[in-house]
This record gives sequence, structure tokens and C-alpha cells, in this order.
Amino acid sequence: MRLRLIPGLLLAVVMTTAAGPPAQTHARTHAQAQQGTDTAATTAAAVVCSLSCDGLDPSLAQRESFPVPTKDINGRRLRLHASDPDGMAWASVDDGQAGDSVWLDRSWDAGADWEPLLGRASVPSTWTGTRTLMYNLTDPSHHRRGWLRACADAGAVSCTEWIHPTVCDVLCDGTDADRASGDDQPVPATTLHGRVIRLHVDQRNSMAWGSVEDGDPDDEIWLDRSWDEGASRPDGSSLGRTAVPGGAATARTAMFATRDPRGLLYGGAVRACGREAAHQEGSCTAWVRPEPSRPRAAADALMASYDPDQGWWHSSWWNSAAALTALIDFAERTGTHDYDGAVARTFDRNKGVFAAGERSSDPVEGHFISRSIDDTAWWGMTWVAAYDYTHDPRYLTEATTIAEYLRRYWDTGSCGGGIWWDRERTYKNSVTAGLYLSLTASLHRRVADDTVWGARATEAGNWFLSSGLINSSGLVNDGLTGDCRNNGQTVWSYNQGLAIGGLTELWRGTGDTTALATARRLADSALARTELTVDGVLTESCDVGQRSCDDNQKQFKGVFMRNLDSLRLATGSAAYRRFAAEQADSVWAKDRDSLNRLGARWAGGGSNQTDWRTQSSALAALTAAR
Repeated sequence: MRLRLIPGLLLAVVMTTAAGPPAQTHARTHAQAQQGTDTAATTAAAVVCSLSCDGLDPSLAQRESFPVPTKDINGRRLRLHASDPDGMAWASVDDGQAGDSVWLDRSWDAGADWEPLLGRASVPSTWTGTRTLMYNLTDPSHHRRGWLRACADAGAVSCTEWIHPTVCDVLCDGTDADRASGDDQPVPATTLHGRVIRLHVDQRNSMAWGSVEDGDPDDEIWLDRSWDEGASRPDGSSLGRTAVPGGAATARTAMFATRDPRGLLYGGAVRACGREAAHQEGSCTAWVRPEPSRPRAAADALMASYDPDQGWWHSSWWNSAAALTALIDFAERTGTHDYDGAVARTFDRNKGVFAAGERSSDPVEGHFISRSIDDTAWWGMTWVAAYDYTHDPRYLTEATTIAEYLRRYWDTGSCGGGIWWDRERTYKNSVTAGLYLSLTASLHRRVADDTVWGARATEAGNWFLSSGLINSSGLVNDGLTGDCRNNGQTVWSYNQGLAIGGLTELWRGTGDTTALATARRLADSALARTELTVDGVLTESCDVGQRSCDDNQKQFKGVFMRNLDSLRLATGSAAYRRFAAEQADSVWAKDRDSLNRLGARWAGGGSNQTDWRTQSSALAALTAAR
């Protein structure tokens, strides 16, 4: 699946600019071209993956354009081809002779150095031309955008001009600030020698510009843009650099985009910088990410940590499934298709076999299956969500395959039923039971003419209600003892949420009113009891005092909110809607920085933690409050 085509998307031809590569072609001698020994061409080429990986055949291109003029080399025609929807380019040589060769150069630092001889191909003895394979213009795994040119050796070496993709979202780089739909100033201005330097943001369109006030002629203002929260600026500084004109005291830049959906670069950060004409030093505001909406801002910040090459969020297997589910839920609720490529990429890249340590501490045996039954079940729920969103049957097939695997661990010989947590059959716990109930009930509603999953869901629901996992306060403890009693261990929000969501889905599929009534009782208890809610804000036991949540616990509250929202949609409860709004308001006011990074403690304070797990958890809260 591919991203939507961005209207008006352009590939910019780059000549000599302050931030661009030099206009000369750095033409190499024939020997240098054959060996790739040009002193500037020092960057080792590595395969880059965005929507597709480097090496795609041009016959698969969605579009073909010629962004720079054809180059004549001793009567040969050298062309650079580009496909905006793919974010890729390739080179060709025609009217040539046997032995002529063609390749691409790609630079990640505006032409200071480059990866040489990409896709180099030679004209066969019976042909008059040839072409390279396709190569990416952006590298979202490393948060950078590239420059490409076509080169050929045809009796002499020569290259086309460089191209660099103009960033376009709703609007494109270079749009006049008069077209902004609003003017927010989310961080304080900075001053320099009496000058006032401001960052302006068009929140709705995710655009930004800078201005300088109280200046003199030749003072300068510009923007910096970073795709990794200010750690690097591969687009260069000095975007839109503008001088105060004679007789004036103010100036402003054009607007620049902070989202590049085509290149899978989201959540770009910007800052405004300025310089007083008589001094070399400059001063900059803090970095900012725009907030077109609360959930969109959270989703963009989440995607900044996604690796499209590997197709996951690094270092956490089940957490990646939960993060993708939160992203899919947001996309479905808002109707956006910006992240479709991430859904397909995650599936395609991870459905195979991985050794222990590559994705999980356990081996992954194909179809997202491992010895950890709950980890496997999380992926089953993700592909149900993907099926609902895309209607692509392969996702439902995968969810069914996973559910069939889980069924092997349903065991009536212990505690009268229930599913084991691990392959070694050491523990029956709430998370695995809730996931199995949710997955079987979901499949019953989606598999045509189902005669199997509905019965299994009913069996799972009845067992859950009678298992003892729900305590007398209407809260779900962690699991059962060896002799099948409630073990009294910690009440975690995700266990509560999975029970709510599974019972709600069971009611949707079977009309079981006891299941729905129990789901409401569990939700009401969660909102009323201090084990899960403190001063109106969902709070994990690891959120208080000097404690800190581990990588698993960071994501629990988002699971609860997604499942509570399912119950809210089923019942129309105003109380659940108000609770969701309270969580979102608290997250946004107390748990967010200027880069829209959202932490573990939704009420703020304390030793708060922030990473992609906490981000996806809070995204679920913001989505539920829409």
C-alpha cells in the first residue's frame, strides 16, 4: 500500500544556493568514474528504504517525469527520471554505444560529498542505451532528505543538475506567509542586540516562518528545520534567509513545511534564527513542532521514531504492535491515509522468521508467532485493526492464523479453561485472557458465515467472568495462582481495559447483555477507584512518587483508553466521553513539551519519562477524546 499523492508536489532543480550543492558537476575522469575515487565522493552507499527500498525496477514507477534538462554527452542523451509518488529517481542513457555507462550520485549533505555510482549500468553490445534501477530521495530511517543527479561515462564523464525534493504537505516550502491560516507564537521570542526574533506557526497547515523586528538594514532572519528534534539539520540552516531591506526595521521569511508525507518524514521541528548585520553570531528560538490537532501532533511525533526500513519501533516487539494499533485507530477515526505505508511496511517486513534478539528476546517463528502467547496476541489485534481500516483481506487472514495458534493454549484441564501466558504453560493471567477474548470476538464479527469463533468467544467470555480474575471491587488483578485463585497482584490499567474491550466486542457479536453489563461495571470501577484514577486522571501504580514505569508499563494506559472508547461507542455514555476529554486535556496541558512529546505521567510532575511507548499511549487518549 502506498501513501496518497500530495497535490502539487514538486521536485526542485537545485543550482547554486547558500544551502544547496555547488552548481558544478564535479565531473570525474574516466578512470575515476570507473573506480568511484573522486575525493568528494566519500560516502559509502547503503540501501535506503522508504515506501520501497533502493533497487526498485523503473517499470514499477507510478509516474515518470523529467525534472532537469537532458544532458548531451558526445551525442548521447543522459536523462534523470523521477517519480513523485514513489519518492524515487533513476537515470538513463540513450543513443549510446556499447560500454557507455550510466549511474546516479546521491548526497545527504547538500553535495559536499555523495554516494557515487549508484545502480551503475553499462550499455550491452547490441543495445544503444540502458538505465539504472530506482533510488530513494529520502531516508526516513536516518531522518534526512537527499539530493540526486544522473551521470554517465560516454567518452567523457558528465552529470545533470542536482534535484532536491521540495517539501509539500497541504502547502509547499516557499509559500508566502500571507497565505497562513493562523499566526501562533508557541515559544518566546529571542533577542539579539536589541532585535526581536520570532517563530510563527500556521498550526492548521503545519507551516512555519520567522521574523525579525526592531532591526536595521541587512540584519537577517531564517529558519532551521530538523527531522530528528534538532539533533541534525540535513536540509541545512538558513531556510528562507531574508535580509531587512533598506529603510525598514522588519523582515520575515517565507513559510516552510514541517511534514513530508511522501518521504515518510513527519513531525519536523523548526526554530527561527537571526543575525545582526554588524556581528557574526546569531540567536535562535527554541525548537517547535506544530500542532495541527492534538492527535495529529502526537501521531507525527510518534512516527519520528518509526523505522520504515525494519518496519517497527526499535527494541520492543509487542509494544510495536500496540503503537501501530494506536496509529491505525487515529488514522481510521480521522480519515487520514498518511500512514498507510507504515501499516503495509510493518506487515511485509515482519511476517517472516527472526532469530532471538532480532525482534524479541524469543525467536519469532513467522506470522508474528513466538513462545510468548500474549505477545503473539497483540499482533493479532493489530491486524484486526488494520483490516477494519484498509479492508485488505490479508490482514484478516493473518489475524485468523494467529488466533488459531493461540487456540492451542486454551486448556480446560487447568482452572476449567483459560489460555496460558506462555508456551511452557506456567501462568494464566488477565492480559492473555483479555486478548484472546477480544481476538476471538473480533473474528466472529468479521469472518463471513462464522460458526467457530463466536463459540470460542462465548466460551472465553464465560470463563473470564467465572475465573476469579475480577475482584470484589470490580478491578482486574494480574492473574491466577497455581490453584486457580485470584493472586491479588497489581491492578494494571491494560488488564482492566482488555476485559472491558473484550466483553464489549462479545456483546456486539452475540448480544450477551451480561457481558456488556460487566464491561460497564469494570469501567465504572476503574474511573472511581484510586488504584487506577487519581484526581480524575488515569494513573498507573508506577506513575506515583519516585517510581518509574518499565517499557511495558509505559503503554498500559493507552490500551485502557482505546478499550474504554469502544465501550463508549457501544453505550453512548456521556461519562466515558467526559473522562476521555479530561485525560486529553491533562496530557496536553501537563504532559507535553514544545516538540509535542508526551510522557508517561498524564498528570505531569515527578520523574516523568518520554519515549515512543509513552507517545503511543497518550495518542490513544487524544484519539478517544476527538
